[in-house]
Amino acid sequence: MYTTRQGKRASVVAAAAATLALAAGPAALAADPVPGSSAGGKAGPSAPAGYRVTTELPERISVKTATGATTLTAKVTNKGSADTGAIRLTVAGFQGLTVKNVAGCTKVPEARLPEGANSAYSCAIGSLASGMSRTYQVTAQFDLKKQGQICLPVTLRNTDTLLWQQGPVDFGTRSPVSDAPDTPLMLNTVNVPAGSATTSPAPSEAGSTAPAQRLPQTGAPSVLPLAGAAAALLLLGGAGVWVTTRRSAHR
Repeated sequence: MYTTRQGKRASVVAAAAATLALAAGPAALAADPVPGSSAGGKAGPSAPAGYRVTTELPERISVKTATGATTLTAKVTNKGSADTGAIRLTVAGFQGLTVKNVAGCTKVPEARLPEGANSAYSCAIGSLASGMSRTYQVTAQFDLKKQGQICLPVTLRNTDTLLWQQGPVDFGTRSPVSDAPDTPLMLNTVNVPAGSATTSPAPSEAGSTAPAQRLPQTGAPSVLPLAGAAAALLLLGGAGVWVTTRRSAHR
């Protein structure tokens, strides 16, 4: 009798667990981040020895054609051998890409925006253990009639010591469809508005842009000028050097 009851009870528990697993399966799958890429990323020139912090952006995002609304995930990973200690991630938008919110982060006042940025959020990270990552949900607006860029610099604590910077990196498409509900945008692709006469070189088989537009591979830059005490940030994509000078410094 005891064995029979135990058998029935185990069957009921197993059935319930299976039902919960089936119910949670699709939701769990949907929560998985899309494939990410560190394209356009470089280590900072003054990063202390032992620091190997990188960021990733999704390879593809979808923009609501009617409203320009989009969401994406920014990921920070500690690839070093020790804890990072306190670090800070900034998510900045340029040109046609405006950052509307980053969950758990603070909006950067207009007077303190990085040079050339239209929006930015600052994310304080207490510490990342070796091999650990942290992801942030980013809500943004993308003007499909313009080129849009995003930048992810990571600094040490509240200093200007640059550990890593990804971007500004292009998000865009070369073949938009104006009457589709959603427009897919690819990372490292210059946007060509629907109906535009502008043409861009087709991507290579590896999915990168033409040689003149290709972003540098991840790695320490050979030469990186500095401006005062502020760390210089590489403005990738052939636009020169983007320095972290605040707008307030020019006033």
